[in-house]
Amino acid sequence: MEWNFQSAEELAAALRAGEVTSVELTDEAIARIERDDKVINAICVPDFDRARAAARDADQVRARGEDRPLLGIPVTVKESYNIAGLPTTWGMAQHANHVPSEDAVQVSRLKAAGAVVLGKTNVPLMLRDIQSFNEIYGTTNNPWDHDRTSGGSSGGSAAALASGFGALSIGSDLAGSLRTPAHFCGVYAHKPTLGLAPTRGMVAPPAHALPIDLDLAVVGPMARTARDLALLLDVMAGPDPLTHGVGYDVALPPARHERLSDFRVLIIEDHPLIPTGSAVRTGVNRVADALVDEGARVERHSPLLPDPTEAATLYMLLMLSNAAAGLSVDVYEQLQTHAAALSADDRSLDAARLRGMVLSHRDWVEANNRRELHRHGWRQLFAEFDAVVCPITPTPAFPHDHNGSLENRHIDIDGVDYPYFDQLVWAGMATMPGLPATAIPAGRSPEGLPVGVQLIGPMFEDRTPLRLAELLERKIGGFQTPK
Repeated sequence: MEWNFQSAEELAAALRAGEVTSVELTDEAIARIERDDKVINAICVPDFDRARAAARDADQVRARGEDRPLLGIPVTVKESYNIAGLPTTWGMAQHANHVPSEDAVQVSRLKAAGAVVLGKTNVPLMLRDIQSFNEIYGTTNNPWDHDRTSGGSSGGSAAALASGFGALSIGSDLAGSLRTPAHFCGVYAHKPTLGLAPTRGMVAPPAHALPIDLDLAVVGPMARTARDLALLLDVMAGPDPLTHGVGYDVALPPARHERLSDFRVLIIEDHPLIPTGSAVRTGVNRVADALVDEGARVERHSPLLPDPTEAATLYMLLMLSNAAAGLSVDVYEQLQTHAAALSADDRSLDAARLRGMVLSHRDWVEANNRRELHRHGWRQLFAEFDAVVCPITPTPAFPHDHNGSLENRHIDIDGVDYPYFDQLVWAGMATMPGLPATAIPAGRSPEGLPVGVQLIGPMFEDRTPLRLAELLERKIGGFQTPK
């Protein structure tokens, strides 16, 4: 039997039934990587010897009658996570030989759950792109069209899943880095509620792996089915044992509903700051039609939705204030000069990004207070709705574009160019307030490329969008093997 495209849930059942061993699954996965990854370039740091040893150990554990959530299941890990004995570079050539001595907390949790780690997946430089390429490991191609990007920054993980290189992967998300690659490659991903899954050890070299509560950024699961997302999230969720875990544990509420007909859903297909491409619009409406067909309450507008324009501006301010924290004094002073020259009437996202890079602490606190008002608005919205369905980016995967600086690139939306980073407004819709969001496949474009949408849920009610994703998978279909 071909096991490489089976779900983690199916693999676990087969392992428990004795239909296959972890050694067999691992050898088959490694053989597929060695055969196909020369073209895809998803697995940038293979760890096959240790994977085979872990698989042997998993089979021995099972032979003793023990079981664990992911026992014997082959998985991959985003390059940005520390794995003892393997390089963690974040694509930075100057840190090509940086080898941590300890696993990231999420890698430790994977191993404790019995997973077999096949290796690490490719990323963009410093994780700061919607594509995955860097000087050390090269470019990861989209399995559906090798001339197009797999997305970023968890593009290697999404490409690996779409190619059958392991059943699960773990990534991270600040600007859609889980959701965009899933959308581009036709797989599933979940951006958890901010703070639900600890990030210690998912850190740029040479920084120490400290239990820091990051702003905006999260770590989360990727898979080929919605149920597998929930399985992996259960492994990842829960406070860091060095800090919050001393005092409390996690107990997520169940999904609000178990049937599509009971869900109350707000559909958003347009953003005031950037158009939605026709292929993505079709995907959003395919989900909306499926919900209507099942009898769900579906609305297209609500006065409860926090202002998307202000939300996008706040997102850019908060995100870029973090991104610029490590800039040299000279560069920072130059940015201050450029920001001071902006017109007070300039409310473009370019201006917001520049202002964010030189944001004072006083202004950051003011922006954060405005964020809290948005969070309050979302709480009010989720008293009336259970989920929001909207795009992840305005287009399917675009052709590789490695030219010039990120600030000077553009995204083509149905033949019209827009600033490259403006497409992040959709990612920011969930990221800025810290809400959970599940990326699901929603069909294919006229060119045959995957199209995904995101299901945004209430804070700490991650099981609600995950359950909705599972129900929609049954209704409209899910992952398809790239042709």
